[in-house]
Amino acid sequence: MGYNDFNTSHEAEKLANEVACLKAMVTMMLKGMGQADAGKVIINMERLIAQLDDPKQAETFADTIGQIKAGYRR
Repeated sequence: MGYNDFNTSHEAEKLANEVACLKAMVTMMLKGMGQADAGKVIINMERLIAQLDDPKQAETFADTIGQIKAGYRR
């Protein structure tokens, strides 16, 4: 990624804002790529979630994908 600096804050509120920004960006990217390709990405992410060993991580991923899907449908 070259010389880009992607520092992440240690403050919980700022980190939460960064994550919200990333969710919005992913949603906009899915909208830009078209319904068929976006659907494939969502399906692949749901398959990945099903393969996760950690139930807490799987729940977090599922919630995040659910939020992105809801944003995509708007």
